[in-house]
Amino acid sequence: MQKLLRSPIVGNSVLNPIESIMKIVTLPDGLNTENSRPILVFDYQSSTALSRQQIILNQISFRFLLEGTKEVLFDISALSIDNSEFLIMKSGHCLMTEELSEIRNYRSMLLFFSNEMLLDFIRKNKLEHLKPSEHRSVFSFKYDAFIQSYVQSLEGISKLPRSTMNKLIPLKFEEIMLYLVEKHGSQFLFSLLVHSDRSAQQFTRTIESNSLNKLTLKELAFLCNMSVSTFKRVFERHYSESPIKWFQNKRLEHAHFLIHQEHRTPSEIYFEVGYESLSSFIQAYKSKFGITPKQHQYN
Repeated sequence: MQKLLRSPIVGNSVLNPIESIMKIVTLPDGLNTENSRPILVFDYQSSTALSRQQIILNQISFRFLLEGTKEVLFDISALSIDNSEFLIMKSGHCLMTEELSEIRNYRSMLLFFSNEMLLDFIRKNKLEHLKPSEHRSVFSFKYDAFIQSYVQSLEGISKLPRSTMNKLIPLKFEEIMLYLVEKHGSQFLFSLLVHSDRSAQQFTRTIESNSLNKLTLKELAFLCNMSVSTFKRVFERHYSESPIKWFQNKRLEHAHFLIHQEHRTPSEIYFEVGYESLSSFIQAYKSKFGITPKQHQYN
């Protein structure tokens, strides 16, 4: 049902004090549409690729990808899809990457709806409250004949007069939800509901889910809905060391696993685990473990 996005740490990105400035986009507000409604549909097209755009989602949303590829990274979830799949995403903070198709275009049908609409659907259909087996903020599903037909109908509805469109969209919401629940069960719905759990447990899940991802401190702070200074302070309170030291140790522990368990060579993995040169990797590895990676390789 989903394909995990695994991004290796490259260079010292997560530790780099020089952060690029990128405007934060709030959706659906940033689509210049009537965003005060509890549900809306939008035909999104772009000829410009995005790389880890910081996004605040004010509503839950479907992303029916038609052209290009998409990667999304939430606090504790990451996915990569092409146009054979679609996403349903929880509201909150995420990083989005959009790659253009061969014809230099990106397109997806977007369906936004409120937390209250999802709750009403659950109550109306008397769905048993199921505790999610795992905490996730985004799910992907494969297209099938029904979904392809459904997306075509959304395209048609998005071109109708506003008054007509507003009457039909709630019915389309019910349709897709009933179909997905029948096919995949209802458990995923309860992961999408917004709860007030932004506690210590949520913070540590975010950090540990991204321990090997190529994220800057600014990006990590954004996913945790914090300023960089607050993020550093909270991080040190939870882990009793700086983010720099903690992430470096995680990278080196992962390098140890790759060398000792998967029999990879230092020259094969130093860049993958976040070092720009083999010599700097060897020095950091020896400082932590007391022997060089090559010595560990033959132990």
